[in-house]
Amino acid sequence: MGRLDDHHVLVTGGSRGIGAAIVEKALAEGARVSIIDIEAAAGEALVASLAAAGRCHFGAGSVCAAGDIARVHAAAVKRFGPVTGLVNNAGRNAYADAVTMTEEDWDDVFSVDLKASWLVSRQVLPGMIEMRRGSIVNIASIHADMTYPGFFPYAAAKSGLVGLTRSMALDMGKHQIRVNALSPGYTETFLVKEFFDKNDPGLRQKVLDVHPLGRMGSPAEIANCVAFLLSDEASFVTGANWRADGGLSARFAG
Repeated sequence: MGRLDDHHVLVTGGSRGIGAAIVEKALAEGARVSIIDIEAAAGEALVASLAAAGRCHFGAGSVCAAGDIARVHAAAVKRFGPVTGLVNNAGRNAYADAVTMTEEDWDDVFSVDLKASWLVSRQVLPGMIEMRRGSIVNIASIHADMTYPGFFPYAAAKSGLVGLTRSMALDMGKHQIRVNALSPGYTETFLVKEFFDKNDPGLRQKVLDVHPLGRMGSPAEIANCVAFLLSDEASFVTGANWRADGGLSARFAG
C-alpha cells in the first residue's frame, strides 16, 4: 500500500469494469485520482460510493473530443495538481464484417479504441515533460496478438494501440516518461458479458476449459498490474506490452 502516494492518476472510462477497479486500486495505493467518462451518472455514482471520495474527481466528457479532454484535465489539475499517471482505459467492443462494415463504423471504433489514447496523452504529456516524470498505461487487449471471428476491426485497433505504446515510449524516454501497454485476456466485465450474450450459451464453458487457470480474470486483478506499471517499482519498464490473460496465449489449440 502507498505505492502511489505522491501521484495524480487520470483514468479514462473509469466509471465501471476495469476502469472502476483501477480507480479503486489507485486510491488504495494513495493516489489522487481523476476520471473522464461519457457515462456521467455511473461516474458520479462511483465517486459517491468511494471511501476516499475526497481524493477522487469526476469529469463527464468524451475521450474522442479534444475540447472535453482539455476541460476535464484543467479541472483535475486545478484540484489535484499535475497528472503524473495516465491510464488510457476507455474502449468499446466492435462486431463487424470486413466487407459490410461502413467507413463511419470503422471511424467510430478507431476513435475510441485508438485515437482517444493519443488525444488524452497529448493533453497530459506537456505537464509530464515539464516535470520530467510520468507513466502512461494503455489498456490494450489479448486481441492485439490473437483474436476471434467477427471482431473486425477491434483487433486492428488494439494492435495499433500496442504500436502507439512502443513509439511513445521511444519518444518520451528522454523526458523520463514511461509508456506501457497492458493486454488483458478474458475478464469478468460488462464487455465480456456482452460478448457471451451474443454467442451460444455453451461458449462461456468452452472458454473456461482452455484457460490454464480454469477461470477468467477479475477487474481487480487487472488493476493490480496497472498499479505496478504506474508506480516507481516499474521504473525500468517502458515500451512493453504486458499480458494478463491467465496463460490463455501460452497454449496451442486442441
